[in-house]
Amino acid sequence: MSRPPYPCLGFVETQFFSVTAVVAEAMTKAADVKLLGLEPNGSEGVLIRIGGQDPAAVGLALERAEALATELGSRVVSHVMAAPSPEIHSLNTGPLVINPLYGGREEFQPGDFPDKKQSTMNTQNLAIGILETQGLTASLAASDTMFKAADVRLVGKEKIGAAYVTIIIRGNVSAVKAAIEAGAEAAAPFGKVIAAHVIARPHEDLKALLPN
Repeated sequence: MSRPPYPCLGFVETQFFSVTAVVAEAMTKAADVKLLGLEPNGSEGVLIRIGGQDPAAVGLALERAEALATELGSRVVSHVMAAPSPEIHSLNTGPLVINPLYGGREEFQPGDFPDKKQSTMNTQNLAIGILETQGLTASLAASDTMFKAADVRLVGKEKIGAAYVTIIIRGNVSAVKAAIEAGAEAAAPFGKVIAAHVIARPHEDLKALLPN
């Protein structure tokens, strides 16, 4: 049996894709760990998987995740697996699968878009904006307003079930901030605005999970 790529794994389960993305970003900057993927749990939550060479580094990343998720109002569960069985890694090595019930990815992995070239998202220090709503009409109203409010481009749309929809945009920091603020205001009359976040300098590990 082959040796696991990371001798230590960490898992953090949070509510909502928007919170998960912000927490995952913070974890990659808090310690020497690798963001391995995200996995919706089918009930408004998403699991973050990280790997590391040092259990202490993984533990530090999880501490940061717990604190930030709590600050953002999310329930959070975390676990350090100091010496995982090689079979654990095999649980998340399948191809890209779209869940037929809600139309979103069942897992978010760095290899989901193997043909992705060095795009603007990858080569420039652009911010990303994350706006999550509960309700498709709200997400559409928000998206139209965001694209009209500032010079931003669509990165992707993600669904995790239960009508939770996340729109991800990119652009310079000021444009993304303006767009996200306008989008959240536009979405409010049509559905629940779960979260609206701007990440000024997204980590490469997070960008690798996104379509564009």
